[in-house]
Amino acid sequence: MVASGTATLETALFNVPQVVVYKGNALTIAIARMVVKLEFISLVNLIMDKEVVKELIQDELTVKNLKKELAAILNDTLKLQQIKFDYSELKNLLQLGGNASSNAATSIYKFLSA
Repeated sequence: MVASGTATLETALFNVPQVVVYKGNALTIAIARMVVKLEFISLVNLIMDKEVVKELIQDELTVKNLKKELAAILNDTLKLQQIKFDYSELKNLLQLGGNASSNAATSIYKFLSA
């Protein structure tokens, strides 16, 4: 379980499976959803432009959902293999040209600008 932010990318680069969680002030989140149109909030999913890691945001962050997703990581071999494969692809993407930090920033900027 990792709180959304740069920690999600760091966790992926260390090859650790994760469930991304975030719960904030309901009014702030509602305003943010109206202003910012993103499908994902974790850097891993944003950079890969797909759901690599499960995100439990606001009302989705319940004990039941968290237990379900953590159990899937621990018990579903195929899910775990897919996460690790996607992490490998993420690392390859970030290493293009040998400048991972710049590539990550460029990927995020392009995504947000689209």
